[in-house]
Amino acid sequence: RRESLLATIPGGRGGALLLCAHVDTLGAMIRSIGPDGVLRLKQVGGYAPNSVEGEYCHVETFDGTQIGGTIVFDRTSVHIYGSEKASCERTMDEMRLRLDEKLSGAEDAGKLGVSVGNYVHFEPRTVFTDSGYVKSRHLDDKAGVAVIVTMARALLRRGAKPRRTIHMLFTGFEEVGHGASLPIPGDVTDLIAVDVGIVGEGQSSREDAVTICTADATGPFSYGLVRRIAAVAGDIGIPFELDTFQRYGSDTMAALRTGIDARHALLGPAVDGSHALERTHMEGVMATLDLLIGLARMGLEP
Repeated sequence: RRESLLATIPGGRGGALLLCAHVDTLGAMIRSIGPDGVLRLKQVGGYAPNSVEGEYCHVETFDGTQIGGTIVFDRTSVHIYGSEKASCERTMDEMRLRLDEKLSGAEDAGKLGVSVGNYVHFEPRTVFTDSGYVKSRHLDDKAGVAVIVTMARALLRRGAKPRRTIHMLFTGFEEVGHGASLPIPGDVTDLIAVDVGIVGEGQSSREDAVTICTADATGPFSYGLVRRIAAVAGDIGIPFELDTFQRYGSDTMAALRTGIDARHALLGPAVDGSHALERTHMEGVMATLDLLIGLARMGLEP
């Protein structure tokens, strides 16, 4: 009912492993429609307003119609406002959605089917480069979803039975904080969120390796589980980095708040420019995939 999906690959005896990734992305909703037809936005998820300025997007009306537009700052034009006002700090209160339709008033918006509460989807602008990079919005967490689905496909095509049952949970509300606060199968003893690592100053994550997170903003992950995951990566020869994140939460914390009694961890491909125009490398994506397949085959028990 919460727009999530739970799938299971039966395995051997013992506690089950739950892999979790989220399908929701950063975006916006129509917050208000002014008398002059100006559309104001409410953020969905956490991002800096300047990171979406100039972004092409689509409004999804309640009947499913997609209407194109652009997110713009009220004082963008230097010809009108001058460089000082045009370059001032961006806030969502001064960002508006410029529809690709004639819109002179709220009545025109109504005729188009545009309403308060409509979702605004940002263009992902996905590019695969010859050098192996993937540039796109929403790698957080489409990359994690892709890795889990590919792992499941590989296991099923080979007829390989994992050492333990694997549940795969794809959640719909992670970016707003309550994604995995759902009923979790009672046989789960280990929960691993497959989400993005963070590349930047002060971080050890890199785009061409899988990141194994040891702690995020809510505290440390299960130390024994983190050590076991790192040991499996080392045994297989998978490039990995251990890292901590200071301003980061995930589905693991939402699940723990429900009272689930399970070890918990987080791993995934690292991205540069998180919650904006992101980038990762296929080597990091494949390292994450290889690690998940290794965990399925080798298990996690010490």
